[in-house]
Amino acid sequence: MAQYHVLSDEIQERIREDRKAHWENPYACRDEDIIRRQGDHDRARLWRPAFVMDVEKIMHNPYYNRYSDKTQVFSFYKNDDISRRALHVQLVSRIARNIGRALHLNEDLIEAIALGHDIGHTPFGHAGERMLNDIYRQHTGRFFNHNVHSVRVLDKLVQRNVSFQVLDGVLCHNGELELSAYRPARPGGADGEAASEDKGAQCFKALDARIEDCYTREEANKEQIPCTLEGCVMRVSDIIAYLGKDRQDAERLGLLPKDTAYINDRIGTSNAEIINNMIVNIIEHSYGKDCLCMTADYFEAFSRAKNENYKLIYRHEKLESVYQGTIRPMCEQIYECLLKEAEQLRRMAQGYESRQAFDMPEQNRRFLEMLELSAGSLFLFQQYIKVIYDINAYSQTFDLREYLLSDANDIIVDFIASMTDDYFIDLYDYLFPDSKLHVEYQGYFG
Repeated sequence: MAQYHVLSDEIQERIREDRKAHWENPYACRDEDIIRRQGDHDRARLWRPAFVMDVEKIMHNPYYNRYSDKTQVFSFYKNDDISRRALHVQLVSRIARNIGRALHLNEDLIEAIALGHDIGHTPFGHAGERMLNDIYRQHTGRFFNHNVHSVRVLDKLVQRNVSFQVLDGVLCHNGELELSAYRPARPGGADGEAASEDKGAQCFKALDARIEDCYTREEANKEQIPCTLEGCVMRVSDIIAYLGKDRQDAERLGLLPKDTAYINDRIGTSNAEIINNMIVNIIEHSYGKDCLCMTADYFEAFSRAKNENYKLIYRHEKLESVYQGTIRPMCEQIYECLLKEAEQLRRMAQGYESRQAFDMPEQNRRFLEMLELSAGSLFLFQQYIKVIYDINAYSQTFDLREYLLSDANDIIVDFIASMTDDYFIDLYDYLFPDSKLHVEYQGYFG
């Protein structure tokens, strides 16, 4: 029988009384503490508060559209009833905001982190992430992680001046690492004092160093700790959102028997129970504290349930055989094919002299015109470089030539990670029409 736990009468009364008294959580991130790279831009307005602006920057980001055709866990199925990444980020946002509202945290910051946390995810879910990491590492010795790449999308590829607090939360959302307590790191500028220009510069300098550490040291990605309690809320909510939902989807596809029980069902057995009970336990034991906590029995069940999902779902033989036997060689061929074009574009950028008399949009426009004449026949130029240019056409900070002067491998990784599942497959068929590699989707009736 389903069991939905509830908050204790004591905590419920405390929350009600605090709301009546308009109590403010001293551990919440205040809107006035927001830090941006361009501190003189994007001033908060009454009708568009600080972190609401970030929510809107993310939702209007062209990469946000692509969530809807990116795998959450299950690729190769034509089935409208299983989760895509678009639904996942919405579920994370809803769960995190429920927790944040009860704890009197900044819900706008929570929403922005949640909606942006997977925006740099690859096609084909974590299987695609592992493939791209392997190929990228073979070429460069560096590591690819989707959370790090999500920050790159929000901060470098689509330059919209997203705040430090949001970028930090996105970087640190690592939903593969569950903890019994989540305590924010609180660097300078995010500790309750109003943000200054010096603190802002220091925060971004430290963030950039942490990102580079994730590229060069494998363990660094697991060591990232959010600077805000809101980032911690989103981090645990990421796991809560997929834990029961992925099990539900696996059962719907026939990859698991119906009503497959967890070994430890303390947090519940259904998706709805898990979400409710985890939220209740976290609120009950975190209210008024400077960290997020859950009881030991909940943590044990929470951690074990995630490990069971790995065993039963995430490395399922039926899916892995397609990923390894078909998608991986496809990815390798696309990477090598386009890498040559990226290197060709880099050489062109090296031979081009920028005209500093023009502002950045005009410099980029003139550089693009040159490329159109000399590289217009290149597939990468038409299908990716022109897209990046269009996205940043009015940016005063995005330098197209500088972007093309970066490592050609980074440009190819940017392109592949941006693809949806369908685009990846169509691209492969276009580039390699005579290949024997082919993906068969399981349809609705067969």
